[in-house]
Amino acid sequence: MATDKQAQADAQVHGPGHHHRDVSGGWLRPAVFGAMDGLVTNASLIAGVGGGGGSSHTIVLTGLAGLAAGACSMAAGEYVSVSSQNELVQAEVNKERLELENNAAFEQAELAGMLRARGVSAATARQAAAEISAQPEKALAVHVVEELGVDPGELPSPLVAAGASMGSFAVGALIPLIPYLAGLDVLGVALGLAAVAAVVGGGLVARLTDRPFWRGALRQLILGAFAVGVTYLIGRLVHQVTG
Repeated sequence: MATDKQAQADAQVHGPGHHHRDVSGGWLRPAVFGAMDGLVTNASLIAGVGGGGGSSHTIVLTGLAGLAAGACSMAAGEYVSVSSQNELVQAEVNKERLELENNAAFEQAELAGMLRARGVSAATARQAAAEISAQPEKALAVHVVEELGVDPGELPSPLVAAGASMGSFAVGALIPLIPYLAGLDVLGVALGLAAVAAVVGGGLVARLTDRPFWRGALRQLILGAFAVGVTYLIGRLVHQVTG
């Protein structure tokens, strides 16, 4: 059982309220980005094809193809990205483990220095470092958290990230297609629905990060409108040149 001094040192290293858990499970970031990416991507595709004089059938086909391709691409990208990140962290953990095995005295002194930098007294830091270093896995965890800023036990799952990204992209990409799937061949309605979704989505993301709703909503609306406007103008230009 850890002594009071070791507990004090742990609190200094990990900070107050550290519970060794990932509240999002690795899904929140890819889900948010996936939904916004799907919405902007397909709204832009629809605007470009619609601006170019494409029929309702062509818009639906393009939108569904964009949904499938984008969702698969996002999932693959997230899986590779998260897997690579986790492998890099694991390589650093293995390196730190070797250092603890081959140069224990130096690593213990380094840990004491970390605790001193956190405000622990010299005597307490030395004793706590000795007690922590007597438990190899505990020492490894403390060194990794302090030096790498990550907890190896809380690394996100590549499969969870990929699934969240794929599903949310598909949902976002489906929104501007809804009017066409319902038989309403009006580009303005599709783009208006996408604008509402951008405002709501951007605002909710802002609230999740404790920022004003309107700031996130306005930012997402402006960025989405820019992308849609560019592709619409390209569609119109192509239609005029080839039509």
